[in-house]
Amino acid sequence: MLKSFDKNADVNEIVEALKTDGGVIVKNLVDKELLDTVKADFRPQFDEAGDYIENDFNGYKTKRLETVLGISRSAADLLAHPLIMKVADKVLKPYCSNYRIGSSSGIEIWPGEMAQVLHRDDEIYPHRMPGVEFQVAALWAMDEFTIENGATHVIPGSHKWTDEEAAGAKREDTVQAVMSRGSVLLYFGTTVHGGGENRSDKPRCALVTTYSLGWLRQEENHYMAIPKEVAESYPEHIQQLMGFASYSRILGTYPGSPIAKEIS
Repeated sequence: MLKSFDKNADVNEIVEALKTDGGVIVKNLVDKELLDTVKADFRPQFDEAGDYIENDFNGYKTKRLETVLGISRSAADLLAHPLIMKVADKVLKPYCSNYRIGSSSGIEIWPGEMAQVLHRDDEIYPHRMPGVEFQVAALWAMDEFTIENGATHVIPGSHKWTDEEAAGAKREDTVQAVMSRGSVLLYFGTTVHGGGENRSDKPRCALVTTYSLGWLRQEENHYMAIPKEVAESYPEHIQQLMGFASYSRILGTYPGSPIAKEIS
């Protein structure tokens, strides 16, 4: 079972539980009004192009959207939530001077969708460094997460498994991240997880964002996907999260950039 914490819990306790189990829930972290606004921003994109990457992994009754900050300005309050940043600081900053959004996706799982293949998010990287987490993720419950509507499956402790053990993950070893709307599931890139089967009569919406070490290639290419004028309109800390910043004053620079900030 995953540990759950109140939104006012000590961040050190949250991180300690995360390091022990590979996943943790923080309850009722944001107001419903913010979720309503973000969901309203998502709706046109879900309806217009939400099925553009249907396949065996993503599902055939699941709508998805990417480059969230190009779609919803209000989503920045979730992506850069102070508690999420404090957790990411403690998990990632021992191994980098700054971190970036690896990817951010709106996901709407509709009734009849089957359970997703169990996987690790950091399978996208070809190598690992023992003892170093490349990513930490925040999965926001934009709707109630229940057993019936397919609350995300997680295998506690699987972040300590070998690749071979992870490849043999079984559904019966999972627990489901049942949580109220406005809560968030935090988990490592090495934690085995997957979306659940939606046996309800309503869709279930989530927003999941990964934060990756600043010297890694980001999964999502914000530079190409988000117009320059949109990126420039965000506060500096959001630009930095999107990756519009150099790393240690060397990686990712280019002449004359008005949004390439130096971070030492």
